Amino acid sequence: MKLSIVVPCYNEEKVVEETARRLRAVLDTLVEKRKIASDSFILFVNDGSCDATWSIIERLYVADPHICGLSLAQNSGHQNALMAGLATVTERCDAAVSIDADLQDDIAVIENMVDAFAAGADIVYGVRRTRKSDTFFKRTTAQAFYRLMSLFGVRTVYNHADFRLMSRRALRQLAEYPERNLFLRGIIPTIGYKTATVFYDRHERFAGESKYPLFKMLNFAIDGITSFSVKPIRLISSMGFIILFITLIMAGYTLVSFFCGETVEGWASLMLSLWFLGSVILIAIGTIGEYIGKIYVEVKRRPRYNVETFLHHDDESAK
Repeated sequence: MKLSIVVPCYNEEKVVEETARRLRAVLDTLVEKRKIASDSFILFVNDGSCDATWSIIERLYVADPHICGLSLAQNSGHQNALMAGLATVTERCDAAVSIDADLQDDIAVIENMVDAFAAGADIVYGVRRTRKSDTFFKRTTAQAFYRLMSLFGVRTVYNHADFRLMSRRALRQLAEYPERNLFLRGIIPTIGYKTATVFYDRHERFAGESKYPLFKMLNFAIDGITSFSVKPIRLISSMGFIILFITLIMAGYTLVSFFCGETVEGWASLMLSLWFLGSVILIAIGTIGEYIGKIYVEVKRRPRYNVETFLHHDDESAK
């Protein structure tokens, strides 16, 4: 089988050379064991980096016939960069592994993924065994993320990010999903082909800083929920009925107080009611607006990304 390894990169100049060296060693080992073809390759996807990431990738491409490069015209986001890489290699390999450039995912389990593919799996998920290496805040927010996804009915694989193997058949099916609001962790489980799981322990980042701070993680969670679930809209409707019920109770209380001569209004209760209802209205408008915004993006049908440069070797030169 011919394997490709897709590595999205954004401002990864401190780590991309080491990533290439380690992944190249994995390819060599698998070729020696006759588990993959000798023309298997690594594709680095430059997501509009502002540093020297692309120039390093160009240098690696020139020095090694098993390394290719894809540069996007501007920063399109991690999910779009990953999708660009997977779309590029779909017809150039039998299976593709996607992995981030930071070397936190254990590249040693790529062999296990290849074995699972050989045993018939079309999609092989890399799943973390534990989150002991994370800080308390990171661990808590990550667990909250997966629980929130489950609560709103979004199918995801717990403790799985974007470290996975996909067969050519699965990649072709992924290409049939045309949405611009990409949440691959939710899309891929809906493909429905045979899956397998390999477990690993996540390492510390080799160099550089995380490209997913809290703000981006929150946006990622919102994208995931609103791309796959209408439950937030239903929650708004439910909240409206609850408030209506409370209003009817308060109306009855007001009428009883009126006929009993106890009609002195409380300033505190009035202000709290106004603030509460105002907050509910704003949340409702914001949630509905989020869905309308996604519809707006989808109907324009603009491309997810624009490719500026694609560096690749002929099959003969990679043998």
